[in-house]
Amino acid sequence: MVGEGRVVAVARDELHRFSKVTCDEIILITRRGVQGDAHCGAAVKHRSRVAKDPTQPNLRQVHLIGLETLETLKSQGFNFAPGAVGENITTGGIDLLDLPQGAVLAIGGAEIEVTGLRNPCLQLDAFQEGLMHALLDKGPDGRLIRKAGIMGIVRQGGVVRPGMAIDVALPAQPHRPLERV
Repeated sequence: MVGEGRVVAVARDELHRFSKVTCDEIILITRRGVQGDAHCGAAVKHRSRVAKDPTQPNLRQVHLIGLETLETLKSQGFNFAPGAVGENITTGGIDLLDLPQGAVLAIGGAEIEVTGLRNPCLQLDAFQEGLMHALLDKGPDGRLIRKAGIMGIVRQGGVVRPGMAIDVALPAQPHRPLERV
């Protein structure tokens, strides 16, 4: 283990809506996702991806975003709470965007393997004008930086509640940077 953070909030929604409803706990199901969430399943559930190929694997079973990102957005004038941008787990104390592919987040008995970055989409601007731009940046090399959180798959199911510790384990070297999934 290389670091520790905490669960700030958890959310789910059984319908395909932009925001998710915060709750006292979520149940992660091995190789499927969050029980009772519209994106739960072994095959892809995001509507745009289903339209292209409904048989592709679901690498976006769990969406995580850092409280630090939400606080930065609030300081820029955006107004929302955990779950509002569609995340299942709001974290604190972990730089999620710097994790490599294959990092494992252990929360209690549950384990989430990081698969990649959430790709900001125009739904963000429909939620709050300018939000998509706020979640995109350019690096010194001109490369696009996505800041809308990370996606993962459930390696081991379990219950996740606010306040629980998150232990981070990195995969073997060489580390692969996160790409959009």
